[in-house]
Amino acid sequence: MDKKSDCKTIVWFRRDLRIEDNPALTAAARDGALFAVFIWCPKEEQQFYPGRVSRWWLKQSLIHLGQSLKSLGAHLVFMKAQSTISALIECITAIGATKVVYNQLYDPVSLVRDHNIKQKLGELGVPVQTYNADLLYEPWEVYNGEGSVEDCTIEKLGLEDESEKPSNALLGRGWSPGWINANEALTAFIEHHLLDYANNRLKVTGNSTSILSPYIHFGEISIRKVFHSMIMKQILWAKEQNHRGEKSVACFLRSIGLREYSRYICFNFPFTHERSLLSNLKFFPWQANQAHFKSWRQGRTGYPLVDAGMRELWATGWLHNKIRVITASFLVKCLLLPWQWGMKYFWDTLLDADLESDILGWQYISGSLPDGHELHRLDSPEVQGFKFDPEGEYVRQWLPELARMPTEWIHHPWNAPPAVLQAAGVELGLNYPKPIIDIELARDNLTSAILLMNEKESASQQHGNCNGTNEVVSDNGDVGNYPIPKILLKKEKAPCPSSSSNDQKVPSMHKDALPLPNNNNNKKRSKPSEGQEPDEYNLHDCKSESGFSKTDDDLCSTAVSSSASKKQATGTSSFSSFMVLK
Repeated sequence: MDKKSDCKTIVWFRRDLRIEDNPALTAAARDGALFAVFIWCPKEEQQFYPGRVSRWWLKQSLIHLGQSLKSLGAHLVFMKAQSTISALIECITAIGATKVVYNQLYDPVSLVRDHNIKQKLGELGVPVQTYNADLLYEPWEVYNGEGSVEDCTIEKLGLEDESEKPSNALLGRGWSPGWINANEALTAFIEHHLLDYANNRLKVTGNSTSILSPYIHFGEISIRKVFHSMIMKQILWAKEQNHRGEKSVACFLRSIGLREYSRYICFNFPFTHERSLLSNLKFFPWQANQAHFKSWRQGRTGYPLVDAGMRELWATGWLHNKIRVITASFLVKCLLLPWQWGMKYFWDTLLDADLESDILGWQYISGSLPDGHELHRLDSPEVQGFKFDPEGEYVRQWLPELARMPTEWIHHPWNAPPAVLQAAGVELGLNYPKPIIDIELARDNLTSAILLMNEKESASQQHGNCNGTNEVVSDNGDVGNYPIPKILLKKEKAPCPSSSSNDQKVPSMHKDALPLPNNNNNKKRSKPSEGQEPDEYNLHDCKSESGFSKTDDDLCSTAVSSSASKKQATGTSSFSSFMVLK
């Protein structure tokens, strides 16, 4: 954009990196000249600074968006700042802007930042208009001069270190970020995979689900477009009496609903990234075992399905929704590690890391949602292995040391006869670990932990009643008691778009504010080099806490996705960072 043109409206891009169906961009263009800006402020991301693969996607998407805007005669300005509000004020002063517009976000960090920005710009007399580009319905709708701005290059934003580029080059072979590619991915999913989605979505190998989650997270495709595309297909199949297709669309729409629900939860309860929504975990005796956490994240627990999932996550930044559930459940229920540790590691390593969906998934697994997974329910990874990977294809792909194990023993090699292990080249405790914990012992430990939790809760209530007070007890799940280890990874190899009428709306912090319910292309991702593992965690204190009541098949997860490009070599899931859109 010509710096001398009459720029009056600032369009602040964030996770809405698309031209199509972008309400803020449309409104600014309608009003006249616009000034498009992306502000990168790492300091404000706090403990939720994006991981390497997520930053790679963001960089590629910004390049794609910049090229699209340039073709329309606009210029996307990149700014790296210590403060977002300071950068916006700099833009306002430089171009004499009379208005700032952007699309809303609902994660806890963005809610606080946006509220402060609206307040500060309001004090300066600069109108702020926000729009809904991320949801079908806003959370509250569920209830009834001349100057210049310094434009840095995409490289100077620091989204990608030089040392990260060799590893990131592998991502480019399997993924194509950008809003145009997102549309192609959606079309490919609808045309080639949606029909059998209901039947295939639980397969952890092959093209079993949509892989739209990164596109949706970065706003490269609108949830409205995905939703309306599904509805059109549903209408068509209903007329044709294609019940298989109708069932698949219904499953997919339910995932969209879960994504909406994740935003709804985070908007009304912005503390949920730090502590449990329900108070049931207040007295839970979490085990801050660093060695167990290291074994889990490196894929060396001795349980093949869990280990295969964690190896795939490290190598590709991606996991099938079902594998996300299994690995998360193992961390929480078998190892009794705080769920926030697992959520943070997924945030650091997932390509489609999405805070709201991740919160929903991990809280669901921990039983801290009203319709969540029962805390006492512990599913055996061995049984789940034969259920979701019956031929052992997934395990063999990601655990080469078990590639020659017979299918009969692939999910429980510790029970295999010595002759079978020898023939397969498996030496338990040497080239593949023995189980980190016996599953029955883990079950007993979980039962004991729940009993202890209940006893402490009962004692606390009695103590409070005796004193006639409502004693406030520190939550054992509070991350203040269990600091989240900070990861240091190796550096080598529906409704119409409309302006929000609740621009200054701030979420209620009251517990009772929310009426809770009752019950693209086919691309292959690279495999890790043999022995490749995540680097050590550097322990660092950082503040934090330590209807979908369906069957196990519908469990929530940790990332949000939707439809489209498929992964050949590894399974993926439909919507979620645990279960919301994959």
